[in-house]
Amino acid sequence: MTEETLSNLLHEERTFPPSEEFAAQANGTRALYDRAQQDRLGFWAEQARELLHWDTDFTQTLDWSGAPFAKWFVGGELNACVNAVDRHVEAGHGDRVALHFVGEPGDTRDITYAELHDEVQRAANALLALGVQAGDRVAVYLPMIPEAAVAMLACARIGAPHSVVFGGFSSDALRARIADAEAKVVITADGGYRRGRPSALKPAVDAAVDGDSTVEHVLVVRRTGQDTHWTERDVWWHVALAEAPAQHEAQAFDAEHPLFILYTSGTTGKPKGIFHTTGGYLTQAAFTSRYVHDIHPETDVYWCTADVGWVTGHTYIVYGPMALGATQVMYEGTPDTPHQGRWWEIVQQHGVTIFYTAPTAIRACMKWGKEIPARFDLSSLRLLGSVGEPINPEAWVWYSEVIGGGRCPIVDTWWQTETGAIMVSPLPGVTATRPGSAQLAVPGISVDVIDEAGESVPDGSGGYLVVTEPWPAMLRGIWGDPERYWETYWSRYEGRYFAGDGAKKDTDGNIWVLGRVDDVMNVSGHRLSTTEIESALVSHPKVAEAAVVGATDAMTGQAVCAFVILRSEAVEEADEPGEGRELVQELRTHVSTQIGPIAKPRQILIVAELPKTRSGKIMRRLLRDVAEQRDVGDVTTLADSSVMDTIKAGMAQS
Repeated sequence: MTEETLSNLLHEERTFPPSEEFAAQANGTRALYDRAQQDRLGFWAEQARELLHWDTDFTQTLDWSGAPFAKWFVGGELNACVNAVDRHVEAGHGDRVALHFVGEPGDTRDITYAELHDEVQRAANALLALGVQAGDRVAVYLPMIPEAAVAMLACARIGAPHSVVFGGFSSDALRARIADAEAKVVITADGGYRRGRPSALKPAVDAAVDGDSTVEHVLVVRRTGQDTHWTERDVWWHVALAEAPAQHEAQAFDAEHPLFILYTSGTTGKPKGIFHTTGGYLTQAAFTSRYVHDIHPETDVYWCTADVGWVTGHTYIVYGPMALGATQVMYEGTPDTPHQGRWWEIVQQHGVTIFYTAPTAIRACMKWGKEIPARFDLSSLRLLGSVGEPINPEAWVWYSEVIGGGRCPIVDTWWQTETGAIMVSPLPGVTATRPGSAQLAVPGISVDVIDEAGESVPDGSGGYLVVTEPWPAMLRGIWGDPERYWETYWSRYEGRYFAGDGAKKDTDGNIWVLGRVDDVMNVSGHRLSTTEIESALVSHPKVAEAAVVGATDAMTGQAVCAFVILRSEAVEEADEPGEGRELVQELRTHVSTQIGPIAKPRQILIVAELPKTRSGKIMRRLLRDVAEQRDVGDVTTLADSSVMDTIKAGMAQS
């Protein structure tokens, strides 16, 4: 691979230094980088002891002798639930609100740490009564309701690794994950609310555990009150908790005791269960919550919009912020239900100060128009975050100006299910941010961009993003398949974790993540990132969102095909006779100008929506099927499967 491979040809040189006011109150300082560089392991030992309560202190920070299988904080013992709940109550903060819950229909609950403590203890005792013991696995299949966090914490309390399965997954996907983890109990609900109506969950569980299954009991939360099929193995959550003892004395577990399994989305064949252990994961979750999200538990109201079914919900709703004793918002529904200003209404109502969401959601808000957030008072916000995929500079600037009022630093965070916690991000109050760039490894983390031969690339060049030293929150393997763990993550570059993402260093040494290597197109021998072409399209003032795929082409090997959503003010214009064709040509020219003629899309289709999972991920695989005129693959994980019918019809007419 040449140094030009995966080079991002877009140039972004704007920087936004932190205000003196923000820097003065920030948790992060430049000294953190210095300390971590002087003694990386000593730095992490200090963080572990400062941020967490240990029942037994560890005797060794890292054992890497069995690489790539790490052991962090060897000999240490702790309980994740005690760290997230009990110790805040014991410290006198029981009256502090842990969760401001907002249901989609408009119902609300404020749950204090003392109330959370009571419910988690009862839930732990209820699980024990159902025969769950330390080491047993529990599957969790719930909507975004407080019981989801309670269930996870109760599992952690008794040492039963939880396997949370996103509520949008099908019964077949749930069955495969239950089988792989050999789950003993499933915690679910009758249903949840989605886009204004109740959506059933229990039938999918019934189908998943039908026949030969390791599941002995199904614990069911009553959320919607809809009619629910009942069997002998089913137990109502509220009944089980009412009958359970009110007190539960938590025991400490080894730092390397498995905390959870999380199956990567979009897997085919046997699910890939990423598992994380307790001490190292909790240390980095708390550390990044404190320094990247700059949480001040006494004053902040923090809101991560992710679902607990994804790793972002694990680390930055349940474990990281709660380890600090933070007050959070939890919202059940979608950002446009019952109206497109719902998120900003909640920010205003609860005085949210820190807001963490995905670029796809930001671009959806761009499409709806800046006049919608303008109706609400967003002056409480002081820090914004981005997660899940690279954020294009246009969306970054819109987020900064329209949502942040030009005063809020943005932390553009890169990490994965496998890494467990944030790895690359600006440090607010320290870093002069650059739109679209995750910039620097956080203190204590070592990453690099390398070429095909494994050599570090110079500034201004692109290649593969790797982690060069073990890190506390790292995955400990693939559940039940250690060989697959080594083969998937460690075999390509000896001693280094290959993330699967392409990246570039700009001329200042900032890291730009260019997306999955799988999403790289080979056009006439030039390897182009879909992310950079999408970014170029969205930089056009009429475009709200874009998805780019490579389609087989007889002349060029692959050709660029783009699917574009217009901003609301441009939709009517494109509907005028002939205007749509002119706009397409305008967009093709725009990409050519921004990147170069080699990146000009062969085809641009203007669409109303893109195929997305309920977590907001664009399913480019399905778009590739359409672009190559194949039968469209499995659409069961889409939020709205009818989107593909509309796109196929549009492609046929183009």
